Amino acid sequence: MSTPPLASGPQGPDALRPLLATVLDALAAGARSRGGPLPAGGPDAVTARFAHTVGDILPADGDPDALRTLVHALAEGSADPAHPHCTAHLHGPPLAVATAADLAASALNPSLDSWDQAPAASALETLVTRTLAAHAGFADALVTTGGTEANQLALLLAREAHGPALRLLCGANAHHSLPRAAWLLGLPEPHIIPTPRGTLDPTALATALTTLPGPHTPVVVAATAGTTDAGLIDPLPAIGALCRTHGARLHIDAAYGGGLLFSDRRRPLLTGLDTAHTATLDLHKLGWQPAAAGLLAVRDPNDLTALHHRADYLNAADDTDAGLPDLLGRSLRTTRRPDVLKIAATLKTLGRTGLGALVDHVCDHARHLADLVTAHPRLELHAPPTLSTVLFRPTDATDTTVAETRRRLLTDGHAVLGRARLDDRLWLKATLLNPHTRPADLTALLHLVEGNTPT
Repeated sequence: MSTPPLASGPQGPDALRPLLATVLDALAAGARSRGGPLPAGGPDAVTARFAHTVGDILPADGDPDALRTLVHALAEGSADPAHPHCTAHLHGPPLAVATAADLAASALNPSLDSWDQAPAASALETLVTRTLAAHAGFADALVTTGGTEANQLALLLAREAHGPALRLLCGANAHHSLPRAAWLLGLPEPHIIPTPRGTLDPTALATALTTLPGPHTPVVVAATAGTTDAGLIDPLPAIGALCRTHGARLHIDAAYGGGLLFSDRRRPLLTGLDTAHTATLDLHKLGWQPAAAGLLAVRDPNDLTALHHRADYLNAADDTDAGLPDLLGRSLRTTRRPDVLKIAATLKTLGRTGLGALVDHVCDHARHLADLVTAHPRLELHAPPTLSTVLFRPTDATDTTVAETRRRLLTDGHAVLGRARLDDRLWLKATLLNPHTRPADLTALLHLVEGNTPT
């Protein structure tokens, strides 16, 4: 058997070119076989079909057609975030330019744990993170795998700045990764403030800040700009003012809502974001990046000194003194792929105006869907959307009926809708992230819901 070709080096592009054609053909064929936003049949049927198609994953002798087989099977069995009826989660369709850039990142395979593995990529990461941090009103930013890692890093930096007695205060609407990060970091039990209206109430926060911590207990407040259930934004200016009054540290999880920074129309919804000590951003949501593309923005670059770490084979002191950049302090991970390349390609190709237009498109789609629900005699809207998430349900349906409707659509492969519990009721959730969605697609989605609601 001849030695298989490599993706990089002088012969890399020639080796990749025919394989790319194979992949693209298999993606198209798999999508045609699927025929909708989700493979039909439910988990057991999809698993059985996939296993039958793929066969032995580690045969004694290699299969020259394995790439085509696997990509076709994956495409046929995938949820397609580009389909207008795939709206369950913050799982957006990636831009073609970002995906193409990601191919280059994979082929070149820089690792951002030492400069000698990633000379250009390290320079690009510095340029992109500082640019995005400044655009959000911060001093610097770290690249993360997404909102969960960014939230964990935010609490780690807060703990290192204020000590292990640090207490997390957050709303019940906060992302699950925040209390989990407190547990992971050995912090005291977080105080969770009820959010019956879906956002953190400043009055309730003021009471908690006044009555809960001891006189010398450091506090970090976590607010949310874009909840995962309804896309709601906490009152950031009021929360920021309370944190200043009480000497509390503030972290804002804007993994979802941070994309509004690109929109001139909607950026004011994030007023107060720059009052935070740290903020989570996530461009594989309202940034249309292939996962992963998260960021943690920091107001004070000195906070990042807590991440400094020495490994002689990666950042020896004499190398650093001689001018080689020290990259280990930019993450808790060691090996890091250059996710910044796809972000940079998108920023430079579309610019602020282009990205802002995409943000406005999907938020406008949500408003249109909400109007359709309001006008529908057999559907009920939870509330007008803030971002691109719409919650609705069949009128007078029970929670059991709502859940059964969602599962029926999933099993048949017709639509991918999420679920959210607010006001002690279960709602169908449509998270609109596809800027190519048309009004007719939204009308068709509601017809599917109506036609699959058990009576």
